[in-house]
Amino acid sequence: MGGNQTSVTEFLLVGFPLSPRMQVLLFGLFSVFYALTLLGNGVILGLISLDSRLHTPMYFFLSQLATVDISYACNTVPQMLINLLSPAQPISFAGCMTQTFLFLTFALTECFLLVMMSYDRHVAICLPLRYSTIMSWRVCISLAGASWILGVLLAVVGIVLLLPLPFCGPQKVNHFFCEILAVLKLACADTHLNELMAVAAGVLGLVGPLSVIVVSYGHILRAVLRIQSMEGRRKAFSTCSSHLCVVGLFYGTAIIIYVGPHHGDPQEQKKYLLLFHSLFNPMLNPLIYSLRNREVHTALRRRLEKGTPL
Repeated sequence: MGGNQTSVTEFLLVGFPLSPRMQVLLFGLFSVFYALTLLGNGVILGLISLDSRLHTPMYFFLSQLATVDISYACNTVPQMLINLLSPAQPISFAGCMTQTFLFLTFALTECFLLVMMSYDRHVAICLPLRYSTIMSWRVCISLAGASWILGVLLAVVGIVLLLPLPFCGPQKVNHFFCEILAVLKLACADTHLNELMAVAAGVLGLVGPLSVIVVSYGHILRAVLRIQSMEGRRKAFSTCSSHLCVVGLFYGTAIIIYVGPHHGDPQEQKKYLLLFHSLFNPMLNPLIYSLRNREVHTALRRRLEKGTPL
């Protein structure tokens, strides 16, 4: 067994078993989506950095979210596009482990960032007179830093448990990138501890933060209902609606993938759900935050009128 374990130096990503014509079609379509993801999040980052009126805690956290979304998409989508043009492309063992680590880091960081963003909205609506005091720049940077640190630490735990496992064949990863559960299936050793840690990470990184967000919005709803004017209620709800849409998209798909029950072929279901999670979520987030946001529209119009490049 020891000799065979050292023989696996690369993996083959199966990707999507489709006809060549369909693969070329999807390559073109997904390339456009990928470009829109980079463009949309890049514009958000550019506007927030260039426009002093957007230098507020809410937009600071939005810039962090845009950074994570760009990183998240760049980690998985390029490899998927390569595989669509040239199926079953090999990826080195080190490359596969790196991709797994980065995927976990960015996914978990986004989980915690969404919690911090809900806290920001909670303070803005429930404690408006103390908002500027509570949400100081020091606090905002600390909350964002904590999100990144927690994401990295949990990813380190997952990868440290994965690296010592022996891989003695087969080499085919039934996914479009090195997703941790798909890689675990190829280990020729007991992976019970790793699967247990995946469940624990799912609870800690998904169910826990989502519970905090639900409690936070419970307080927000109670505060909004106390507002007498309809205009005040509408304004309060509009500041939260974008965040709620992003939370629903992100946590909804993630919980179905890693926590919820599965029927039929769970591996194929997870693959297509993760495609939505990796490609469409990062593309939709800047649209969701900008479509109904008057401040973003105004900032973009000012930049276009001045002719300042983003």
